[in-house]
Amino acid sequence: MKNTALKSLLLASSLLSSAGLVHAADVTLTVESWRNDDLQIWQEKIIPAFEAKNPGIKIVFSPTAPTEYNASLNAKLDAGSAGDIITCRPFDASLELFNKKQLVDITSLPGMENFSPVAKAAWSTDDGKSTFCVPMASVIHGFIYNKDAFDKLGISVPKTQDEFYAALDKIKADGTYIPLAMGTKDLWEAATMGYQNIGPNYWKGEDGRAALIAGKEKLTDANWVKPYEELAKWKPYLGDGFEAQTYSDSQNLFTLGRAAIYPAGSWEISLFNSQAQFKMGAFPPPVPKAGDTGYISDHPDIGVALNTKSTHAEEAKKFLSWVASPEFADIYANALPGFFSLNSTPVKMSDPLAQEFVSWRGPYKSTVRSTYQILSRGTPNLENETWVESANVINGTDTPAVAAEKLQKGLDSWYKPAK
Repeated sequence: MKNTALKSLLLASSLLSSAGLVHAADVTLTVESWRNDDLQIWQEKIIPAFEAKNPGIKIVFSPTAPTEYNASLNAKLDAGSAGDIITCRPFDASLELFNKKQLVDITSLPGMENFSPVAKAAWSTDDGKSTFCVPMASVIHGFIYNKDAFDKLGISVPKTQDEFYAALDKIKADGTYIPLAMGTKDLWEAATMGYQNIGPNYWKGEDGRAALIAGKEKLTDANWVKPYEELAKWKPYLGDGFEAQTYSDSQNLFTLGRAAIYPAGSWEISLFNSQAQFKMGAFPPPVPKAGDTGYISDHPDIGVALNTKSTHAEEAKKFLSWVASPEFADIYANALPGFFSLNSTPVKMSDPLAQEFVSWRGPYKSTVRSTYQILSRGTPNLENETWVESANVINGTDTPAVAAEKLQKGLDSWYKPAK
């Protein structure tokens, strides 16, 4: 009787121990993010794919509203309560977290060899020696157009500046459609979809951006003023009341079929696919003249990092290495058309509009937005001032030359290029 009782006790103890071991092996990693729109994609596609290959590691995607993310994340990191995985905005915001020793240096993390220095630049130190976020995706600028409208009016996709204005003139003369769907009320739209979209063709992409940072070029130089001269020409094509038109107004004008061309970021693709009842196409920023090298803003948008205070660093590194893999690149880029992988392994896009955007990476030279690295660390903030001046130029309240002088004066007031 005693032996039976003892055996039962030992068996129960063994089962409890086993259960404890299984429980101890299950590690839960929390992902901080501003991409609350992506919750379903994480739950249905990304997390199951990772967990299937990594038993014992569970992922919880815990997003915050985009406008609240930076403040919320900073507060959590300071309090030591942030998740294990931190979703990174590009350039200075994340660099500041790394400099505060809140993000781990992952330069030698397995998988980081899958990214070029340009792909890693948004999440690396100024000297490029340390990288602190795995690049996830970039967004590409260009123009999305109403194919039905182009077919109806007999317009070919413009490749040069002259062809672009000829198309706009034809659309305007017909009167059925607003030629360009863009407003200036929200300011950033004029800068991001206007100045930063067409500008790289004039300042020669990375060459011009690097020269500006080095102090070898100024915003008052011709190749930086010229994009503003082009933007000023857009005014007659924007439709009545564009000065009071918000970003969402612009989106609606296009998806309702009232405008023919939308100066775009590729992040619009999913929304436009769900709302537009017409065929769409896309074209890159037209070059100044035939034969010119073309440039595109292929701007790094999102990455992921390891919180230095994570209590599950090894498991978190496994997740980050998986994010650096071609498998993740394919899942993410196709689940979110318009957010393009920065992985060196090409991803074939199932969405035709997304494939059109990403196809420009071959024949066109990629660059990033000129104001995002180094040049917006002081006051006045060059990025925010560029919003204002881009709207002013389109509205006609500042000439291109005056806008450039204001921007350079503001930059000179605090920025001294390194010798």
